[in-house]
Amino acid sequence: MASSWEHLGELGTIGQLVGADAVRLIGMIVQAANTARMHKNNCRQFAQHLKLIGNLLEQLRISELKKYPETREPLEQLEEALRRSYVLVNSCQDRSYLYLLAMGWNIVYQFRKAQTEIDRYLRLVPLITLVNNARIRERLEDIEKDQREYTLDEEDRKVQDVILNRDPSQKDALVLKKTLSCSYPNLPFDKALRKESEKLQLELQRSQTNLDVGQCEVIQHLIGVAETVASSLPEKDSPPNSKQEQHHPGYARAKEHSDRKRCPSTVASSKESPQQGEWHSDLLDCCSEPYLCIRTFFFPCGTLSKIACVAKRRPVSSAEVCNDLMAYSLVLSCCCYTCCIRRNLRQLLNIEGGFFDDFLSHLMCCCCALVQEWREVEERGIQGPEKTKTGPPPFQCMEST
Repeated sequence: MASSWEHLGELGTIGQLVGADAVRLIGMIVQAANTARMHKNNCRQFAQHLKLIGNLLEQLRISELKKYPETREPLEQLEEALRRSYVLVNSCQDRSYLYLLAMGWNIVYQFRKAQTEIDRYLRLVPLITLVNNARIRERLEDIEKDQREYTLDEEDRKVQDVILNRDPSQKDALVLKKTLSCSYPNLPFDKALRKESEKLQLELQRSQTNLDVGQCEVIQHLIGVAETVASSLPEKDSPPNSKQEQHHPGYARAKEHSDRKRCPSTVASSKESPQQGEWHSDLLDCCSEPYLCIRTFFFPCGTLSKIACVAKRRPVSSAEVCNDLMAYSLVLSCCCYTCCIRRNLRQLLNIEGGFFDDFLSHLMCCCCALVQEWREVEERGIQGPEKTKTGPPPFQCMEST
């Protein structure tokens, strides 16, 4: 599996970096480290170490050093190592999130190897080691003392155990769904999962080209994990049925039966739901749906009435919610009203938490809490009770005999 990472820098990608000197390559690595989605701490430490080397190289005239063969060859080797390092750091932004998690310790090893290789080539440049300059000597000593520790974060380690588990539980699926949503904050979850699947297919093609059987098995397992998570999405994310199905005689009865199961008419029906335990959307992830966030900010009563309709299991109008909010505001307990609705919704959906958590969520950012609650209702595919509609009986006629 480690051999595939030797091909991490595809020839086309490294070829695009040809012509950039060591100082410019270090600047590109530092810039790529600032946008990394995975191994952020490792990328940041690696970039800080390379800054020390960049400050040293800026005092030397790289173009003049390349005129002499005894200094040109070590510098070219250093630049080649920096090109591979750039591809390594850039991969923490562009490549598949699940793939980077599964290959976590392998990437950590590549960071350690890259720093050792760069430091070794730096010591091979004779002019740097022989120059009689106290300032340069001092910086070279600082580089040698700057031994960074690269490791896998505890949170990433837990998620790695989840995705490599051959028999994942429902809780593992929720953890994976939450981390994927955080990894793609600007995309809905279904689109993020689709993009992740496309990246995994590219990783599989790359591994098949390199004839890495072990890595192909890991990627195929990750594709299976992505398909499992996709199958657990609510019905609103599934493709629409064909017209033939909709006109089938049993289609209306089946749809009515499924709607009854999804409607929270009783608490028992929500307890039978396979998606329980935690919030599917994060409290601070409200900006992933900017339209809903803006609408809730300027008209919170509209969103709150929809949530209350589900939580109280009866129709609740925006005017009723607005009146209740005004009444509670007179005694400075507006947050108590909204957090009570959150508590009812949480109990209905069997989500972990307490009254203090509900109150603190609405006290910190009521808009974020409302967006989270309504997104939870939408993701679970729950519909509130509708008002009873009465209509005239069908037209009847009497036949005379």
